[in-house]
Amino acid sequence: MGKHHDDHRRAKVIAGAVGLVAVAITASTFTASQAAPEQRTAPAQAVETLREKASVTGTAWAVDPATNEVLVTADSTVTGAKWDNLVSTVNAMGAGVRLRRTEGTFKLFAEGGDAIFAGGSRCSLGFNVVTGDGSPGILTAGHCTAAGRQFSLTPGGRAAATVARSTFPGNGDFALLTYNNRNADAPSEVDTGNGRKVRIQRAAEARVGTQVQRMGSTTGLRAGRVTGLDATVNYPEGRVTGLIQTTVCAEGGDSGGPLFTANGNAIGLTSGGSGDCRRGGVTFFQPVTRALAAVGARIP
Repeated sequence: MGKHHDDHRRAKVIAGAVGLVAVAITASTFTASQAAPEQRTAPAQAVETLREKASVTGTAWAVDPATNEVLVTADSTVTGAKWDNLVSTVNAMGAGVRLRRTEGTFKLFAEGGDAIFAGGSRCSLGFNVVTGDGSPGILTAGHCTAAGRQFSLTPGGRAAATVARSTFPGNGDFALLTYNNRNADAPSEVDTGNGRKVRIQRAAEARVGTQVQRMGSTTGLRAGRVTGLDATVNYPEGRVTGLIQTTVCAEGGDSGGPLFTANGNAIGLTSGGSGDCRRGGVTFFQPVTRALAAVGARIP
């Protein structure tokens, strides 16, 4: 949808666009079925064990607080001894840990959205925010800022925003950009295409089972639900912690855009995953509440 946004709308403030990676899960789910029912590793202990024994590129894990289960996901690059080690590690932890295989590979995307450009690459704007000194700003994915410090609203256009803070990899995938024009019109909205907009009312925490939407220029408006919290993803570029895992699909060019609810809750910023929107996917998002707290900004 976002590819059809006209230049006039791009020249205005980009209220939201999404970025991410999609992931198609196979039907096979590997569980620690041979472990005795009473054997159950606490989520915190399971996560620590995974970090110590299974931190290889192409793996990810997330927690469901309601069930105290940990869901481990491995992409197509985890094979041979790496896969065998992952299976044995999960099996040793008991019934509270599940392992799934996914098609494709976990990766980042920075070429689409509704759209902001830097250094020949493009990403999606997530949410408009107000910074600590009252200036208008943008939240997007931290990995998008690898392309440059100045972002424009058209390819090769005049710089409209400057990177103020950026985190990736490590404890999150988020960045704060400040508009170069302090009087920029930056409404708290997500443009979902076809003349429709969702007014963003507040930042909210994700909950497992919550129905969510995301918007991106590559694949348009897509929906799904939250399946895990405090996810760790081992990208080729490095490990990222504290993400939200969902069933929402996405493709290249959706990075940095918004994850939100129909009633206007800002939930996340698209980070990464694998797959596409023809097969469905597992996707990971940076929690908005943590990004806002880290950069000292708020939803207007």
